[in-house]
Amino acid sequence: MAKVAKKVAKKAAARKPVSKPSARRPVKPSPRPKPEPSISVNKERFTLHGFALSGPTYTVALMLSLCRHPFSYIHVNLREGAHKQPDYLVKNRYGQVPCLRDGQVFLSQSAAILEYLAGKLGKFDGKTEFEQQRVREWMFWIWDKLAAPIYRLRQRARGLRQFGDEVKVMYDSEARSALAVLELELSKSEWLTGRKPTIADIDAYGVIRYAAEAGLDVQAYPRLAEWKKRFEALPGFATPEQLLPLESRLL
Repeated sequence: MAKVAKKVAKKAAARKPVSKPSARRPVKPSPRPKPEPSISVNKERFTLHGFALSGPTYTVALMLSLCRHPFSYIHVNLREGAHKQPDYLVKNRYGQVPCLRDGQVFLSQSAAILEYLAGKLGKFDGKTEFEQQRVREWMFWIWDKLAAPIYRLRQRARGLRQFGDEVKVMYDSEARSALAVLELELSKSEWLTGRKPTIADIDAYGVIRYAAEAGLDVQAYPRLAEWKKRFEALPGFATPEQLLPLESRLL
């Protein structure tokens, strides 16, 4: 009986069709991402109102230059009080420089302008919420602890501000303390907030650029001096003399 069952099983296996291996469908290569269309730069978009000797004006001009974005420049004669005239106060309620026009919008306060440009142009901004917070912290600190003493010492040296030697010593001490903070931070990384320069570095350079005029030697701070050299090697870097003429320049 067992032999009969085996014969039946063999016959059934012989009648069963052998399935052919299914042909593989060719895998289509994934399409390459299309390059973003190049956007032509609008040369008439930005107009910077400022003063050639103004550190904050230079900081904004430097940001635009590093972003490779052209801009028109309107010279505001502070010595003749042009910044207090009604037609300028309409643009800048504080009666200060710089003032940046973007289309129909007028912006003031250099640090706020840097933050605005970083967001609009997508350059030198923090890539994460944490990085953006660090950038903002540095910019608040720069104006409070670094810019204030250096700019006041520079103004005194130029005869634009008067105060006694005791006050000068105070500002000098504050400036050196701020430079020491930068020296320590730059011993940890190449840039203030990490591996790449941001508007925090641009804001700081706009002050450090004038340290010598304030009687401060940046070379006494090796890491800070190296940072300054790296910054000046960035594509698009330009000096105040190259960016801020003594007369208006329209594109």
